Amino acid sequence: MTDLVVWGAVLGGVAAAGLLLVVSRLMRLRRADLSVRVLPYIRDLPQSGPVRPVNDQTGVVRGVFGPALRSAADAVEKVLGGSTSVRRRLERADIDKTVHEFRIDQVMWGLAAFGAAAAVSFLQAWRSPGNTVSLVVLTLVAFACGVILCDNHLSSLARKREQLILLEFPVVAELLALAVAAGESPVSALDRVVRRTNGALTSDLSKVLAEIRTGTPVGRAFDGLAARTGLPLVSRFAEGIAVAVERGTPLADVLHAQASDVREAGRRELIETGARKEVMMMVPVVFLVLPVTVVFAFWPGLIGLRLVAP
Repeated sequence: MTDLVVWGAVLGGVAAAGLLLVVSRLMRLRRADLSVRVLPYIRDLPQSGPVRPVNDQTGVVRGVFGPALRSAADAVEKVLGGSTSVRRRLERADIDKTVHEFRIDQVMWGLAAFGAAAAVSFLQAWRSPGNTVSLVVLTLVAFACGVILCDNHLSSLARKREQLILLEFPVVAELLALAVAAGESPVSALDRVVRRTNGALTSDLSKVLAEIRTGTPVGRAFDGLAARTGLPLVSRFAEGIAVAVERGTPLADVLHAQASDVREAGRRELIETGARKEVMMMVPVVFLVLPVTVVFAFWPGLIGLRLVAP
């Protein structure tokens, strides 16, 4: 009975603390910010310094536990590092997030795994107390696994998007070549292709087109695409267009050659994949079909010998 009273007091304290946090956050959300009240009256005045973006926290968890999540994200960044690699993969996956926001997502994945492991550990400790140290280690390992799993998920998203780009590249390159061969300028051909197609590569080309329309030179815009992408093929494509525009070389021939190279590379990869699958297909043949065939071939003879033998 005493244990039940203690656990009831602990659960009641946790519930009261959570309710207090929610009520305090709601009271803060109801009160208008100073910038919201003052900015409409000074919007026409010149800005004396850089405007700081307003941090609009939309999620309930991020709204209530925002400072703690940011501190945990900074700790994860210090432990893991590799912000350049994360930024590159975010660009390759076309995810509009900063490195710090991704670290916050990693912390949330880790907390989800930590919560699941903590629930299992609590039930295990309730049934057989005395194994507390291993259960605490289990929850910490679950948090680390959640953080690493989020990072692996980002890498898988980047790889899937690159596979889509490889599938779309021959068609887009052929369309660009046809438009340029018909007499359009590279920018007009790019605009036509972006308006007529959709996909991962089209999204990257639309960013290049937006940079060109804002005043960036064509060669520099395609050089930026070559620097952002993680595919050597797309990098060569962007560099080839940049060199053709700067030096005046025939662009249609370059695009046709690159499209044919991509198709040939895809055909070669398909043949290699088929060869690997052929080896894997031998496993059920050798371990399933062949033993059954041997049994069907020799079983009647064994039965006949048993009947003939005295």
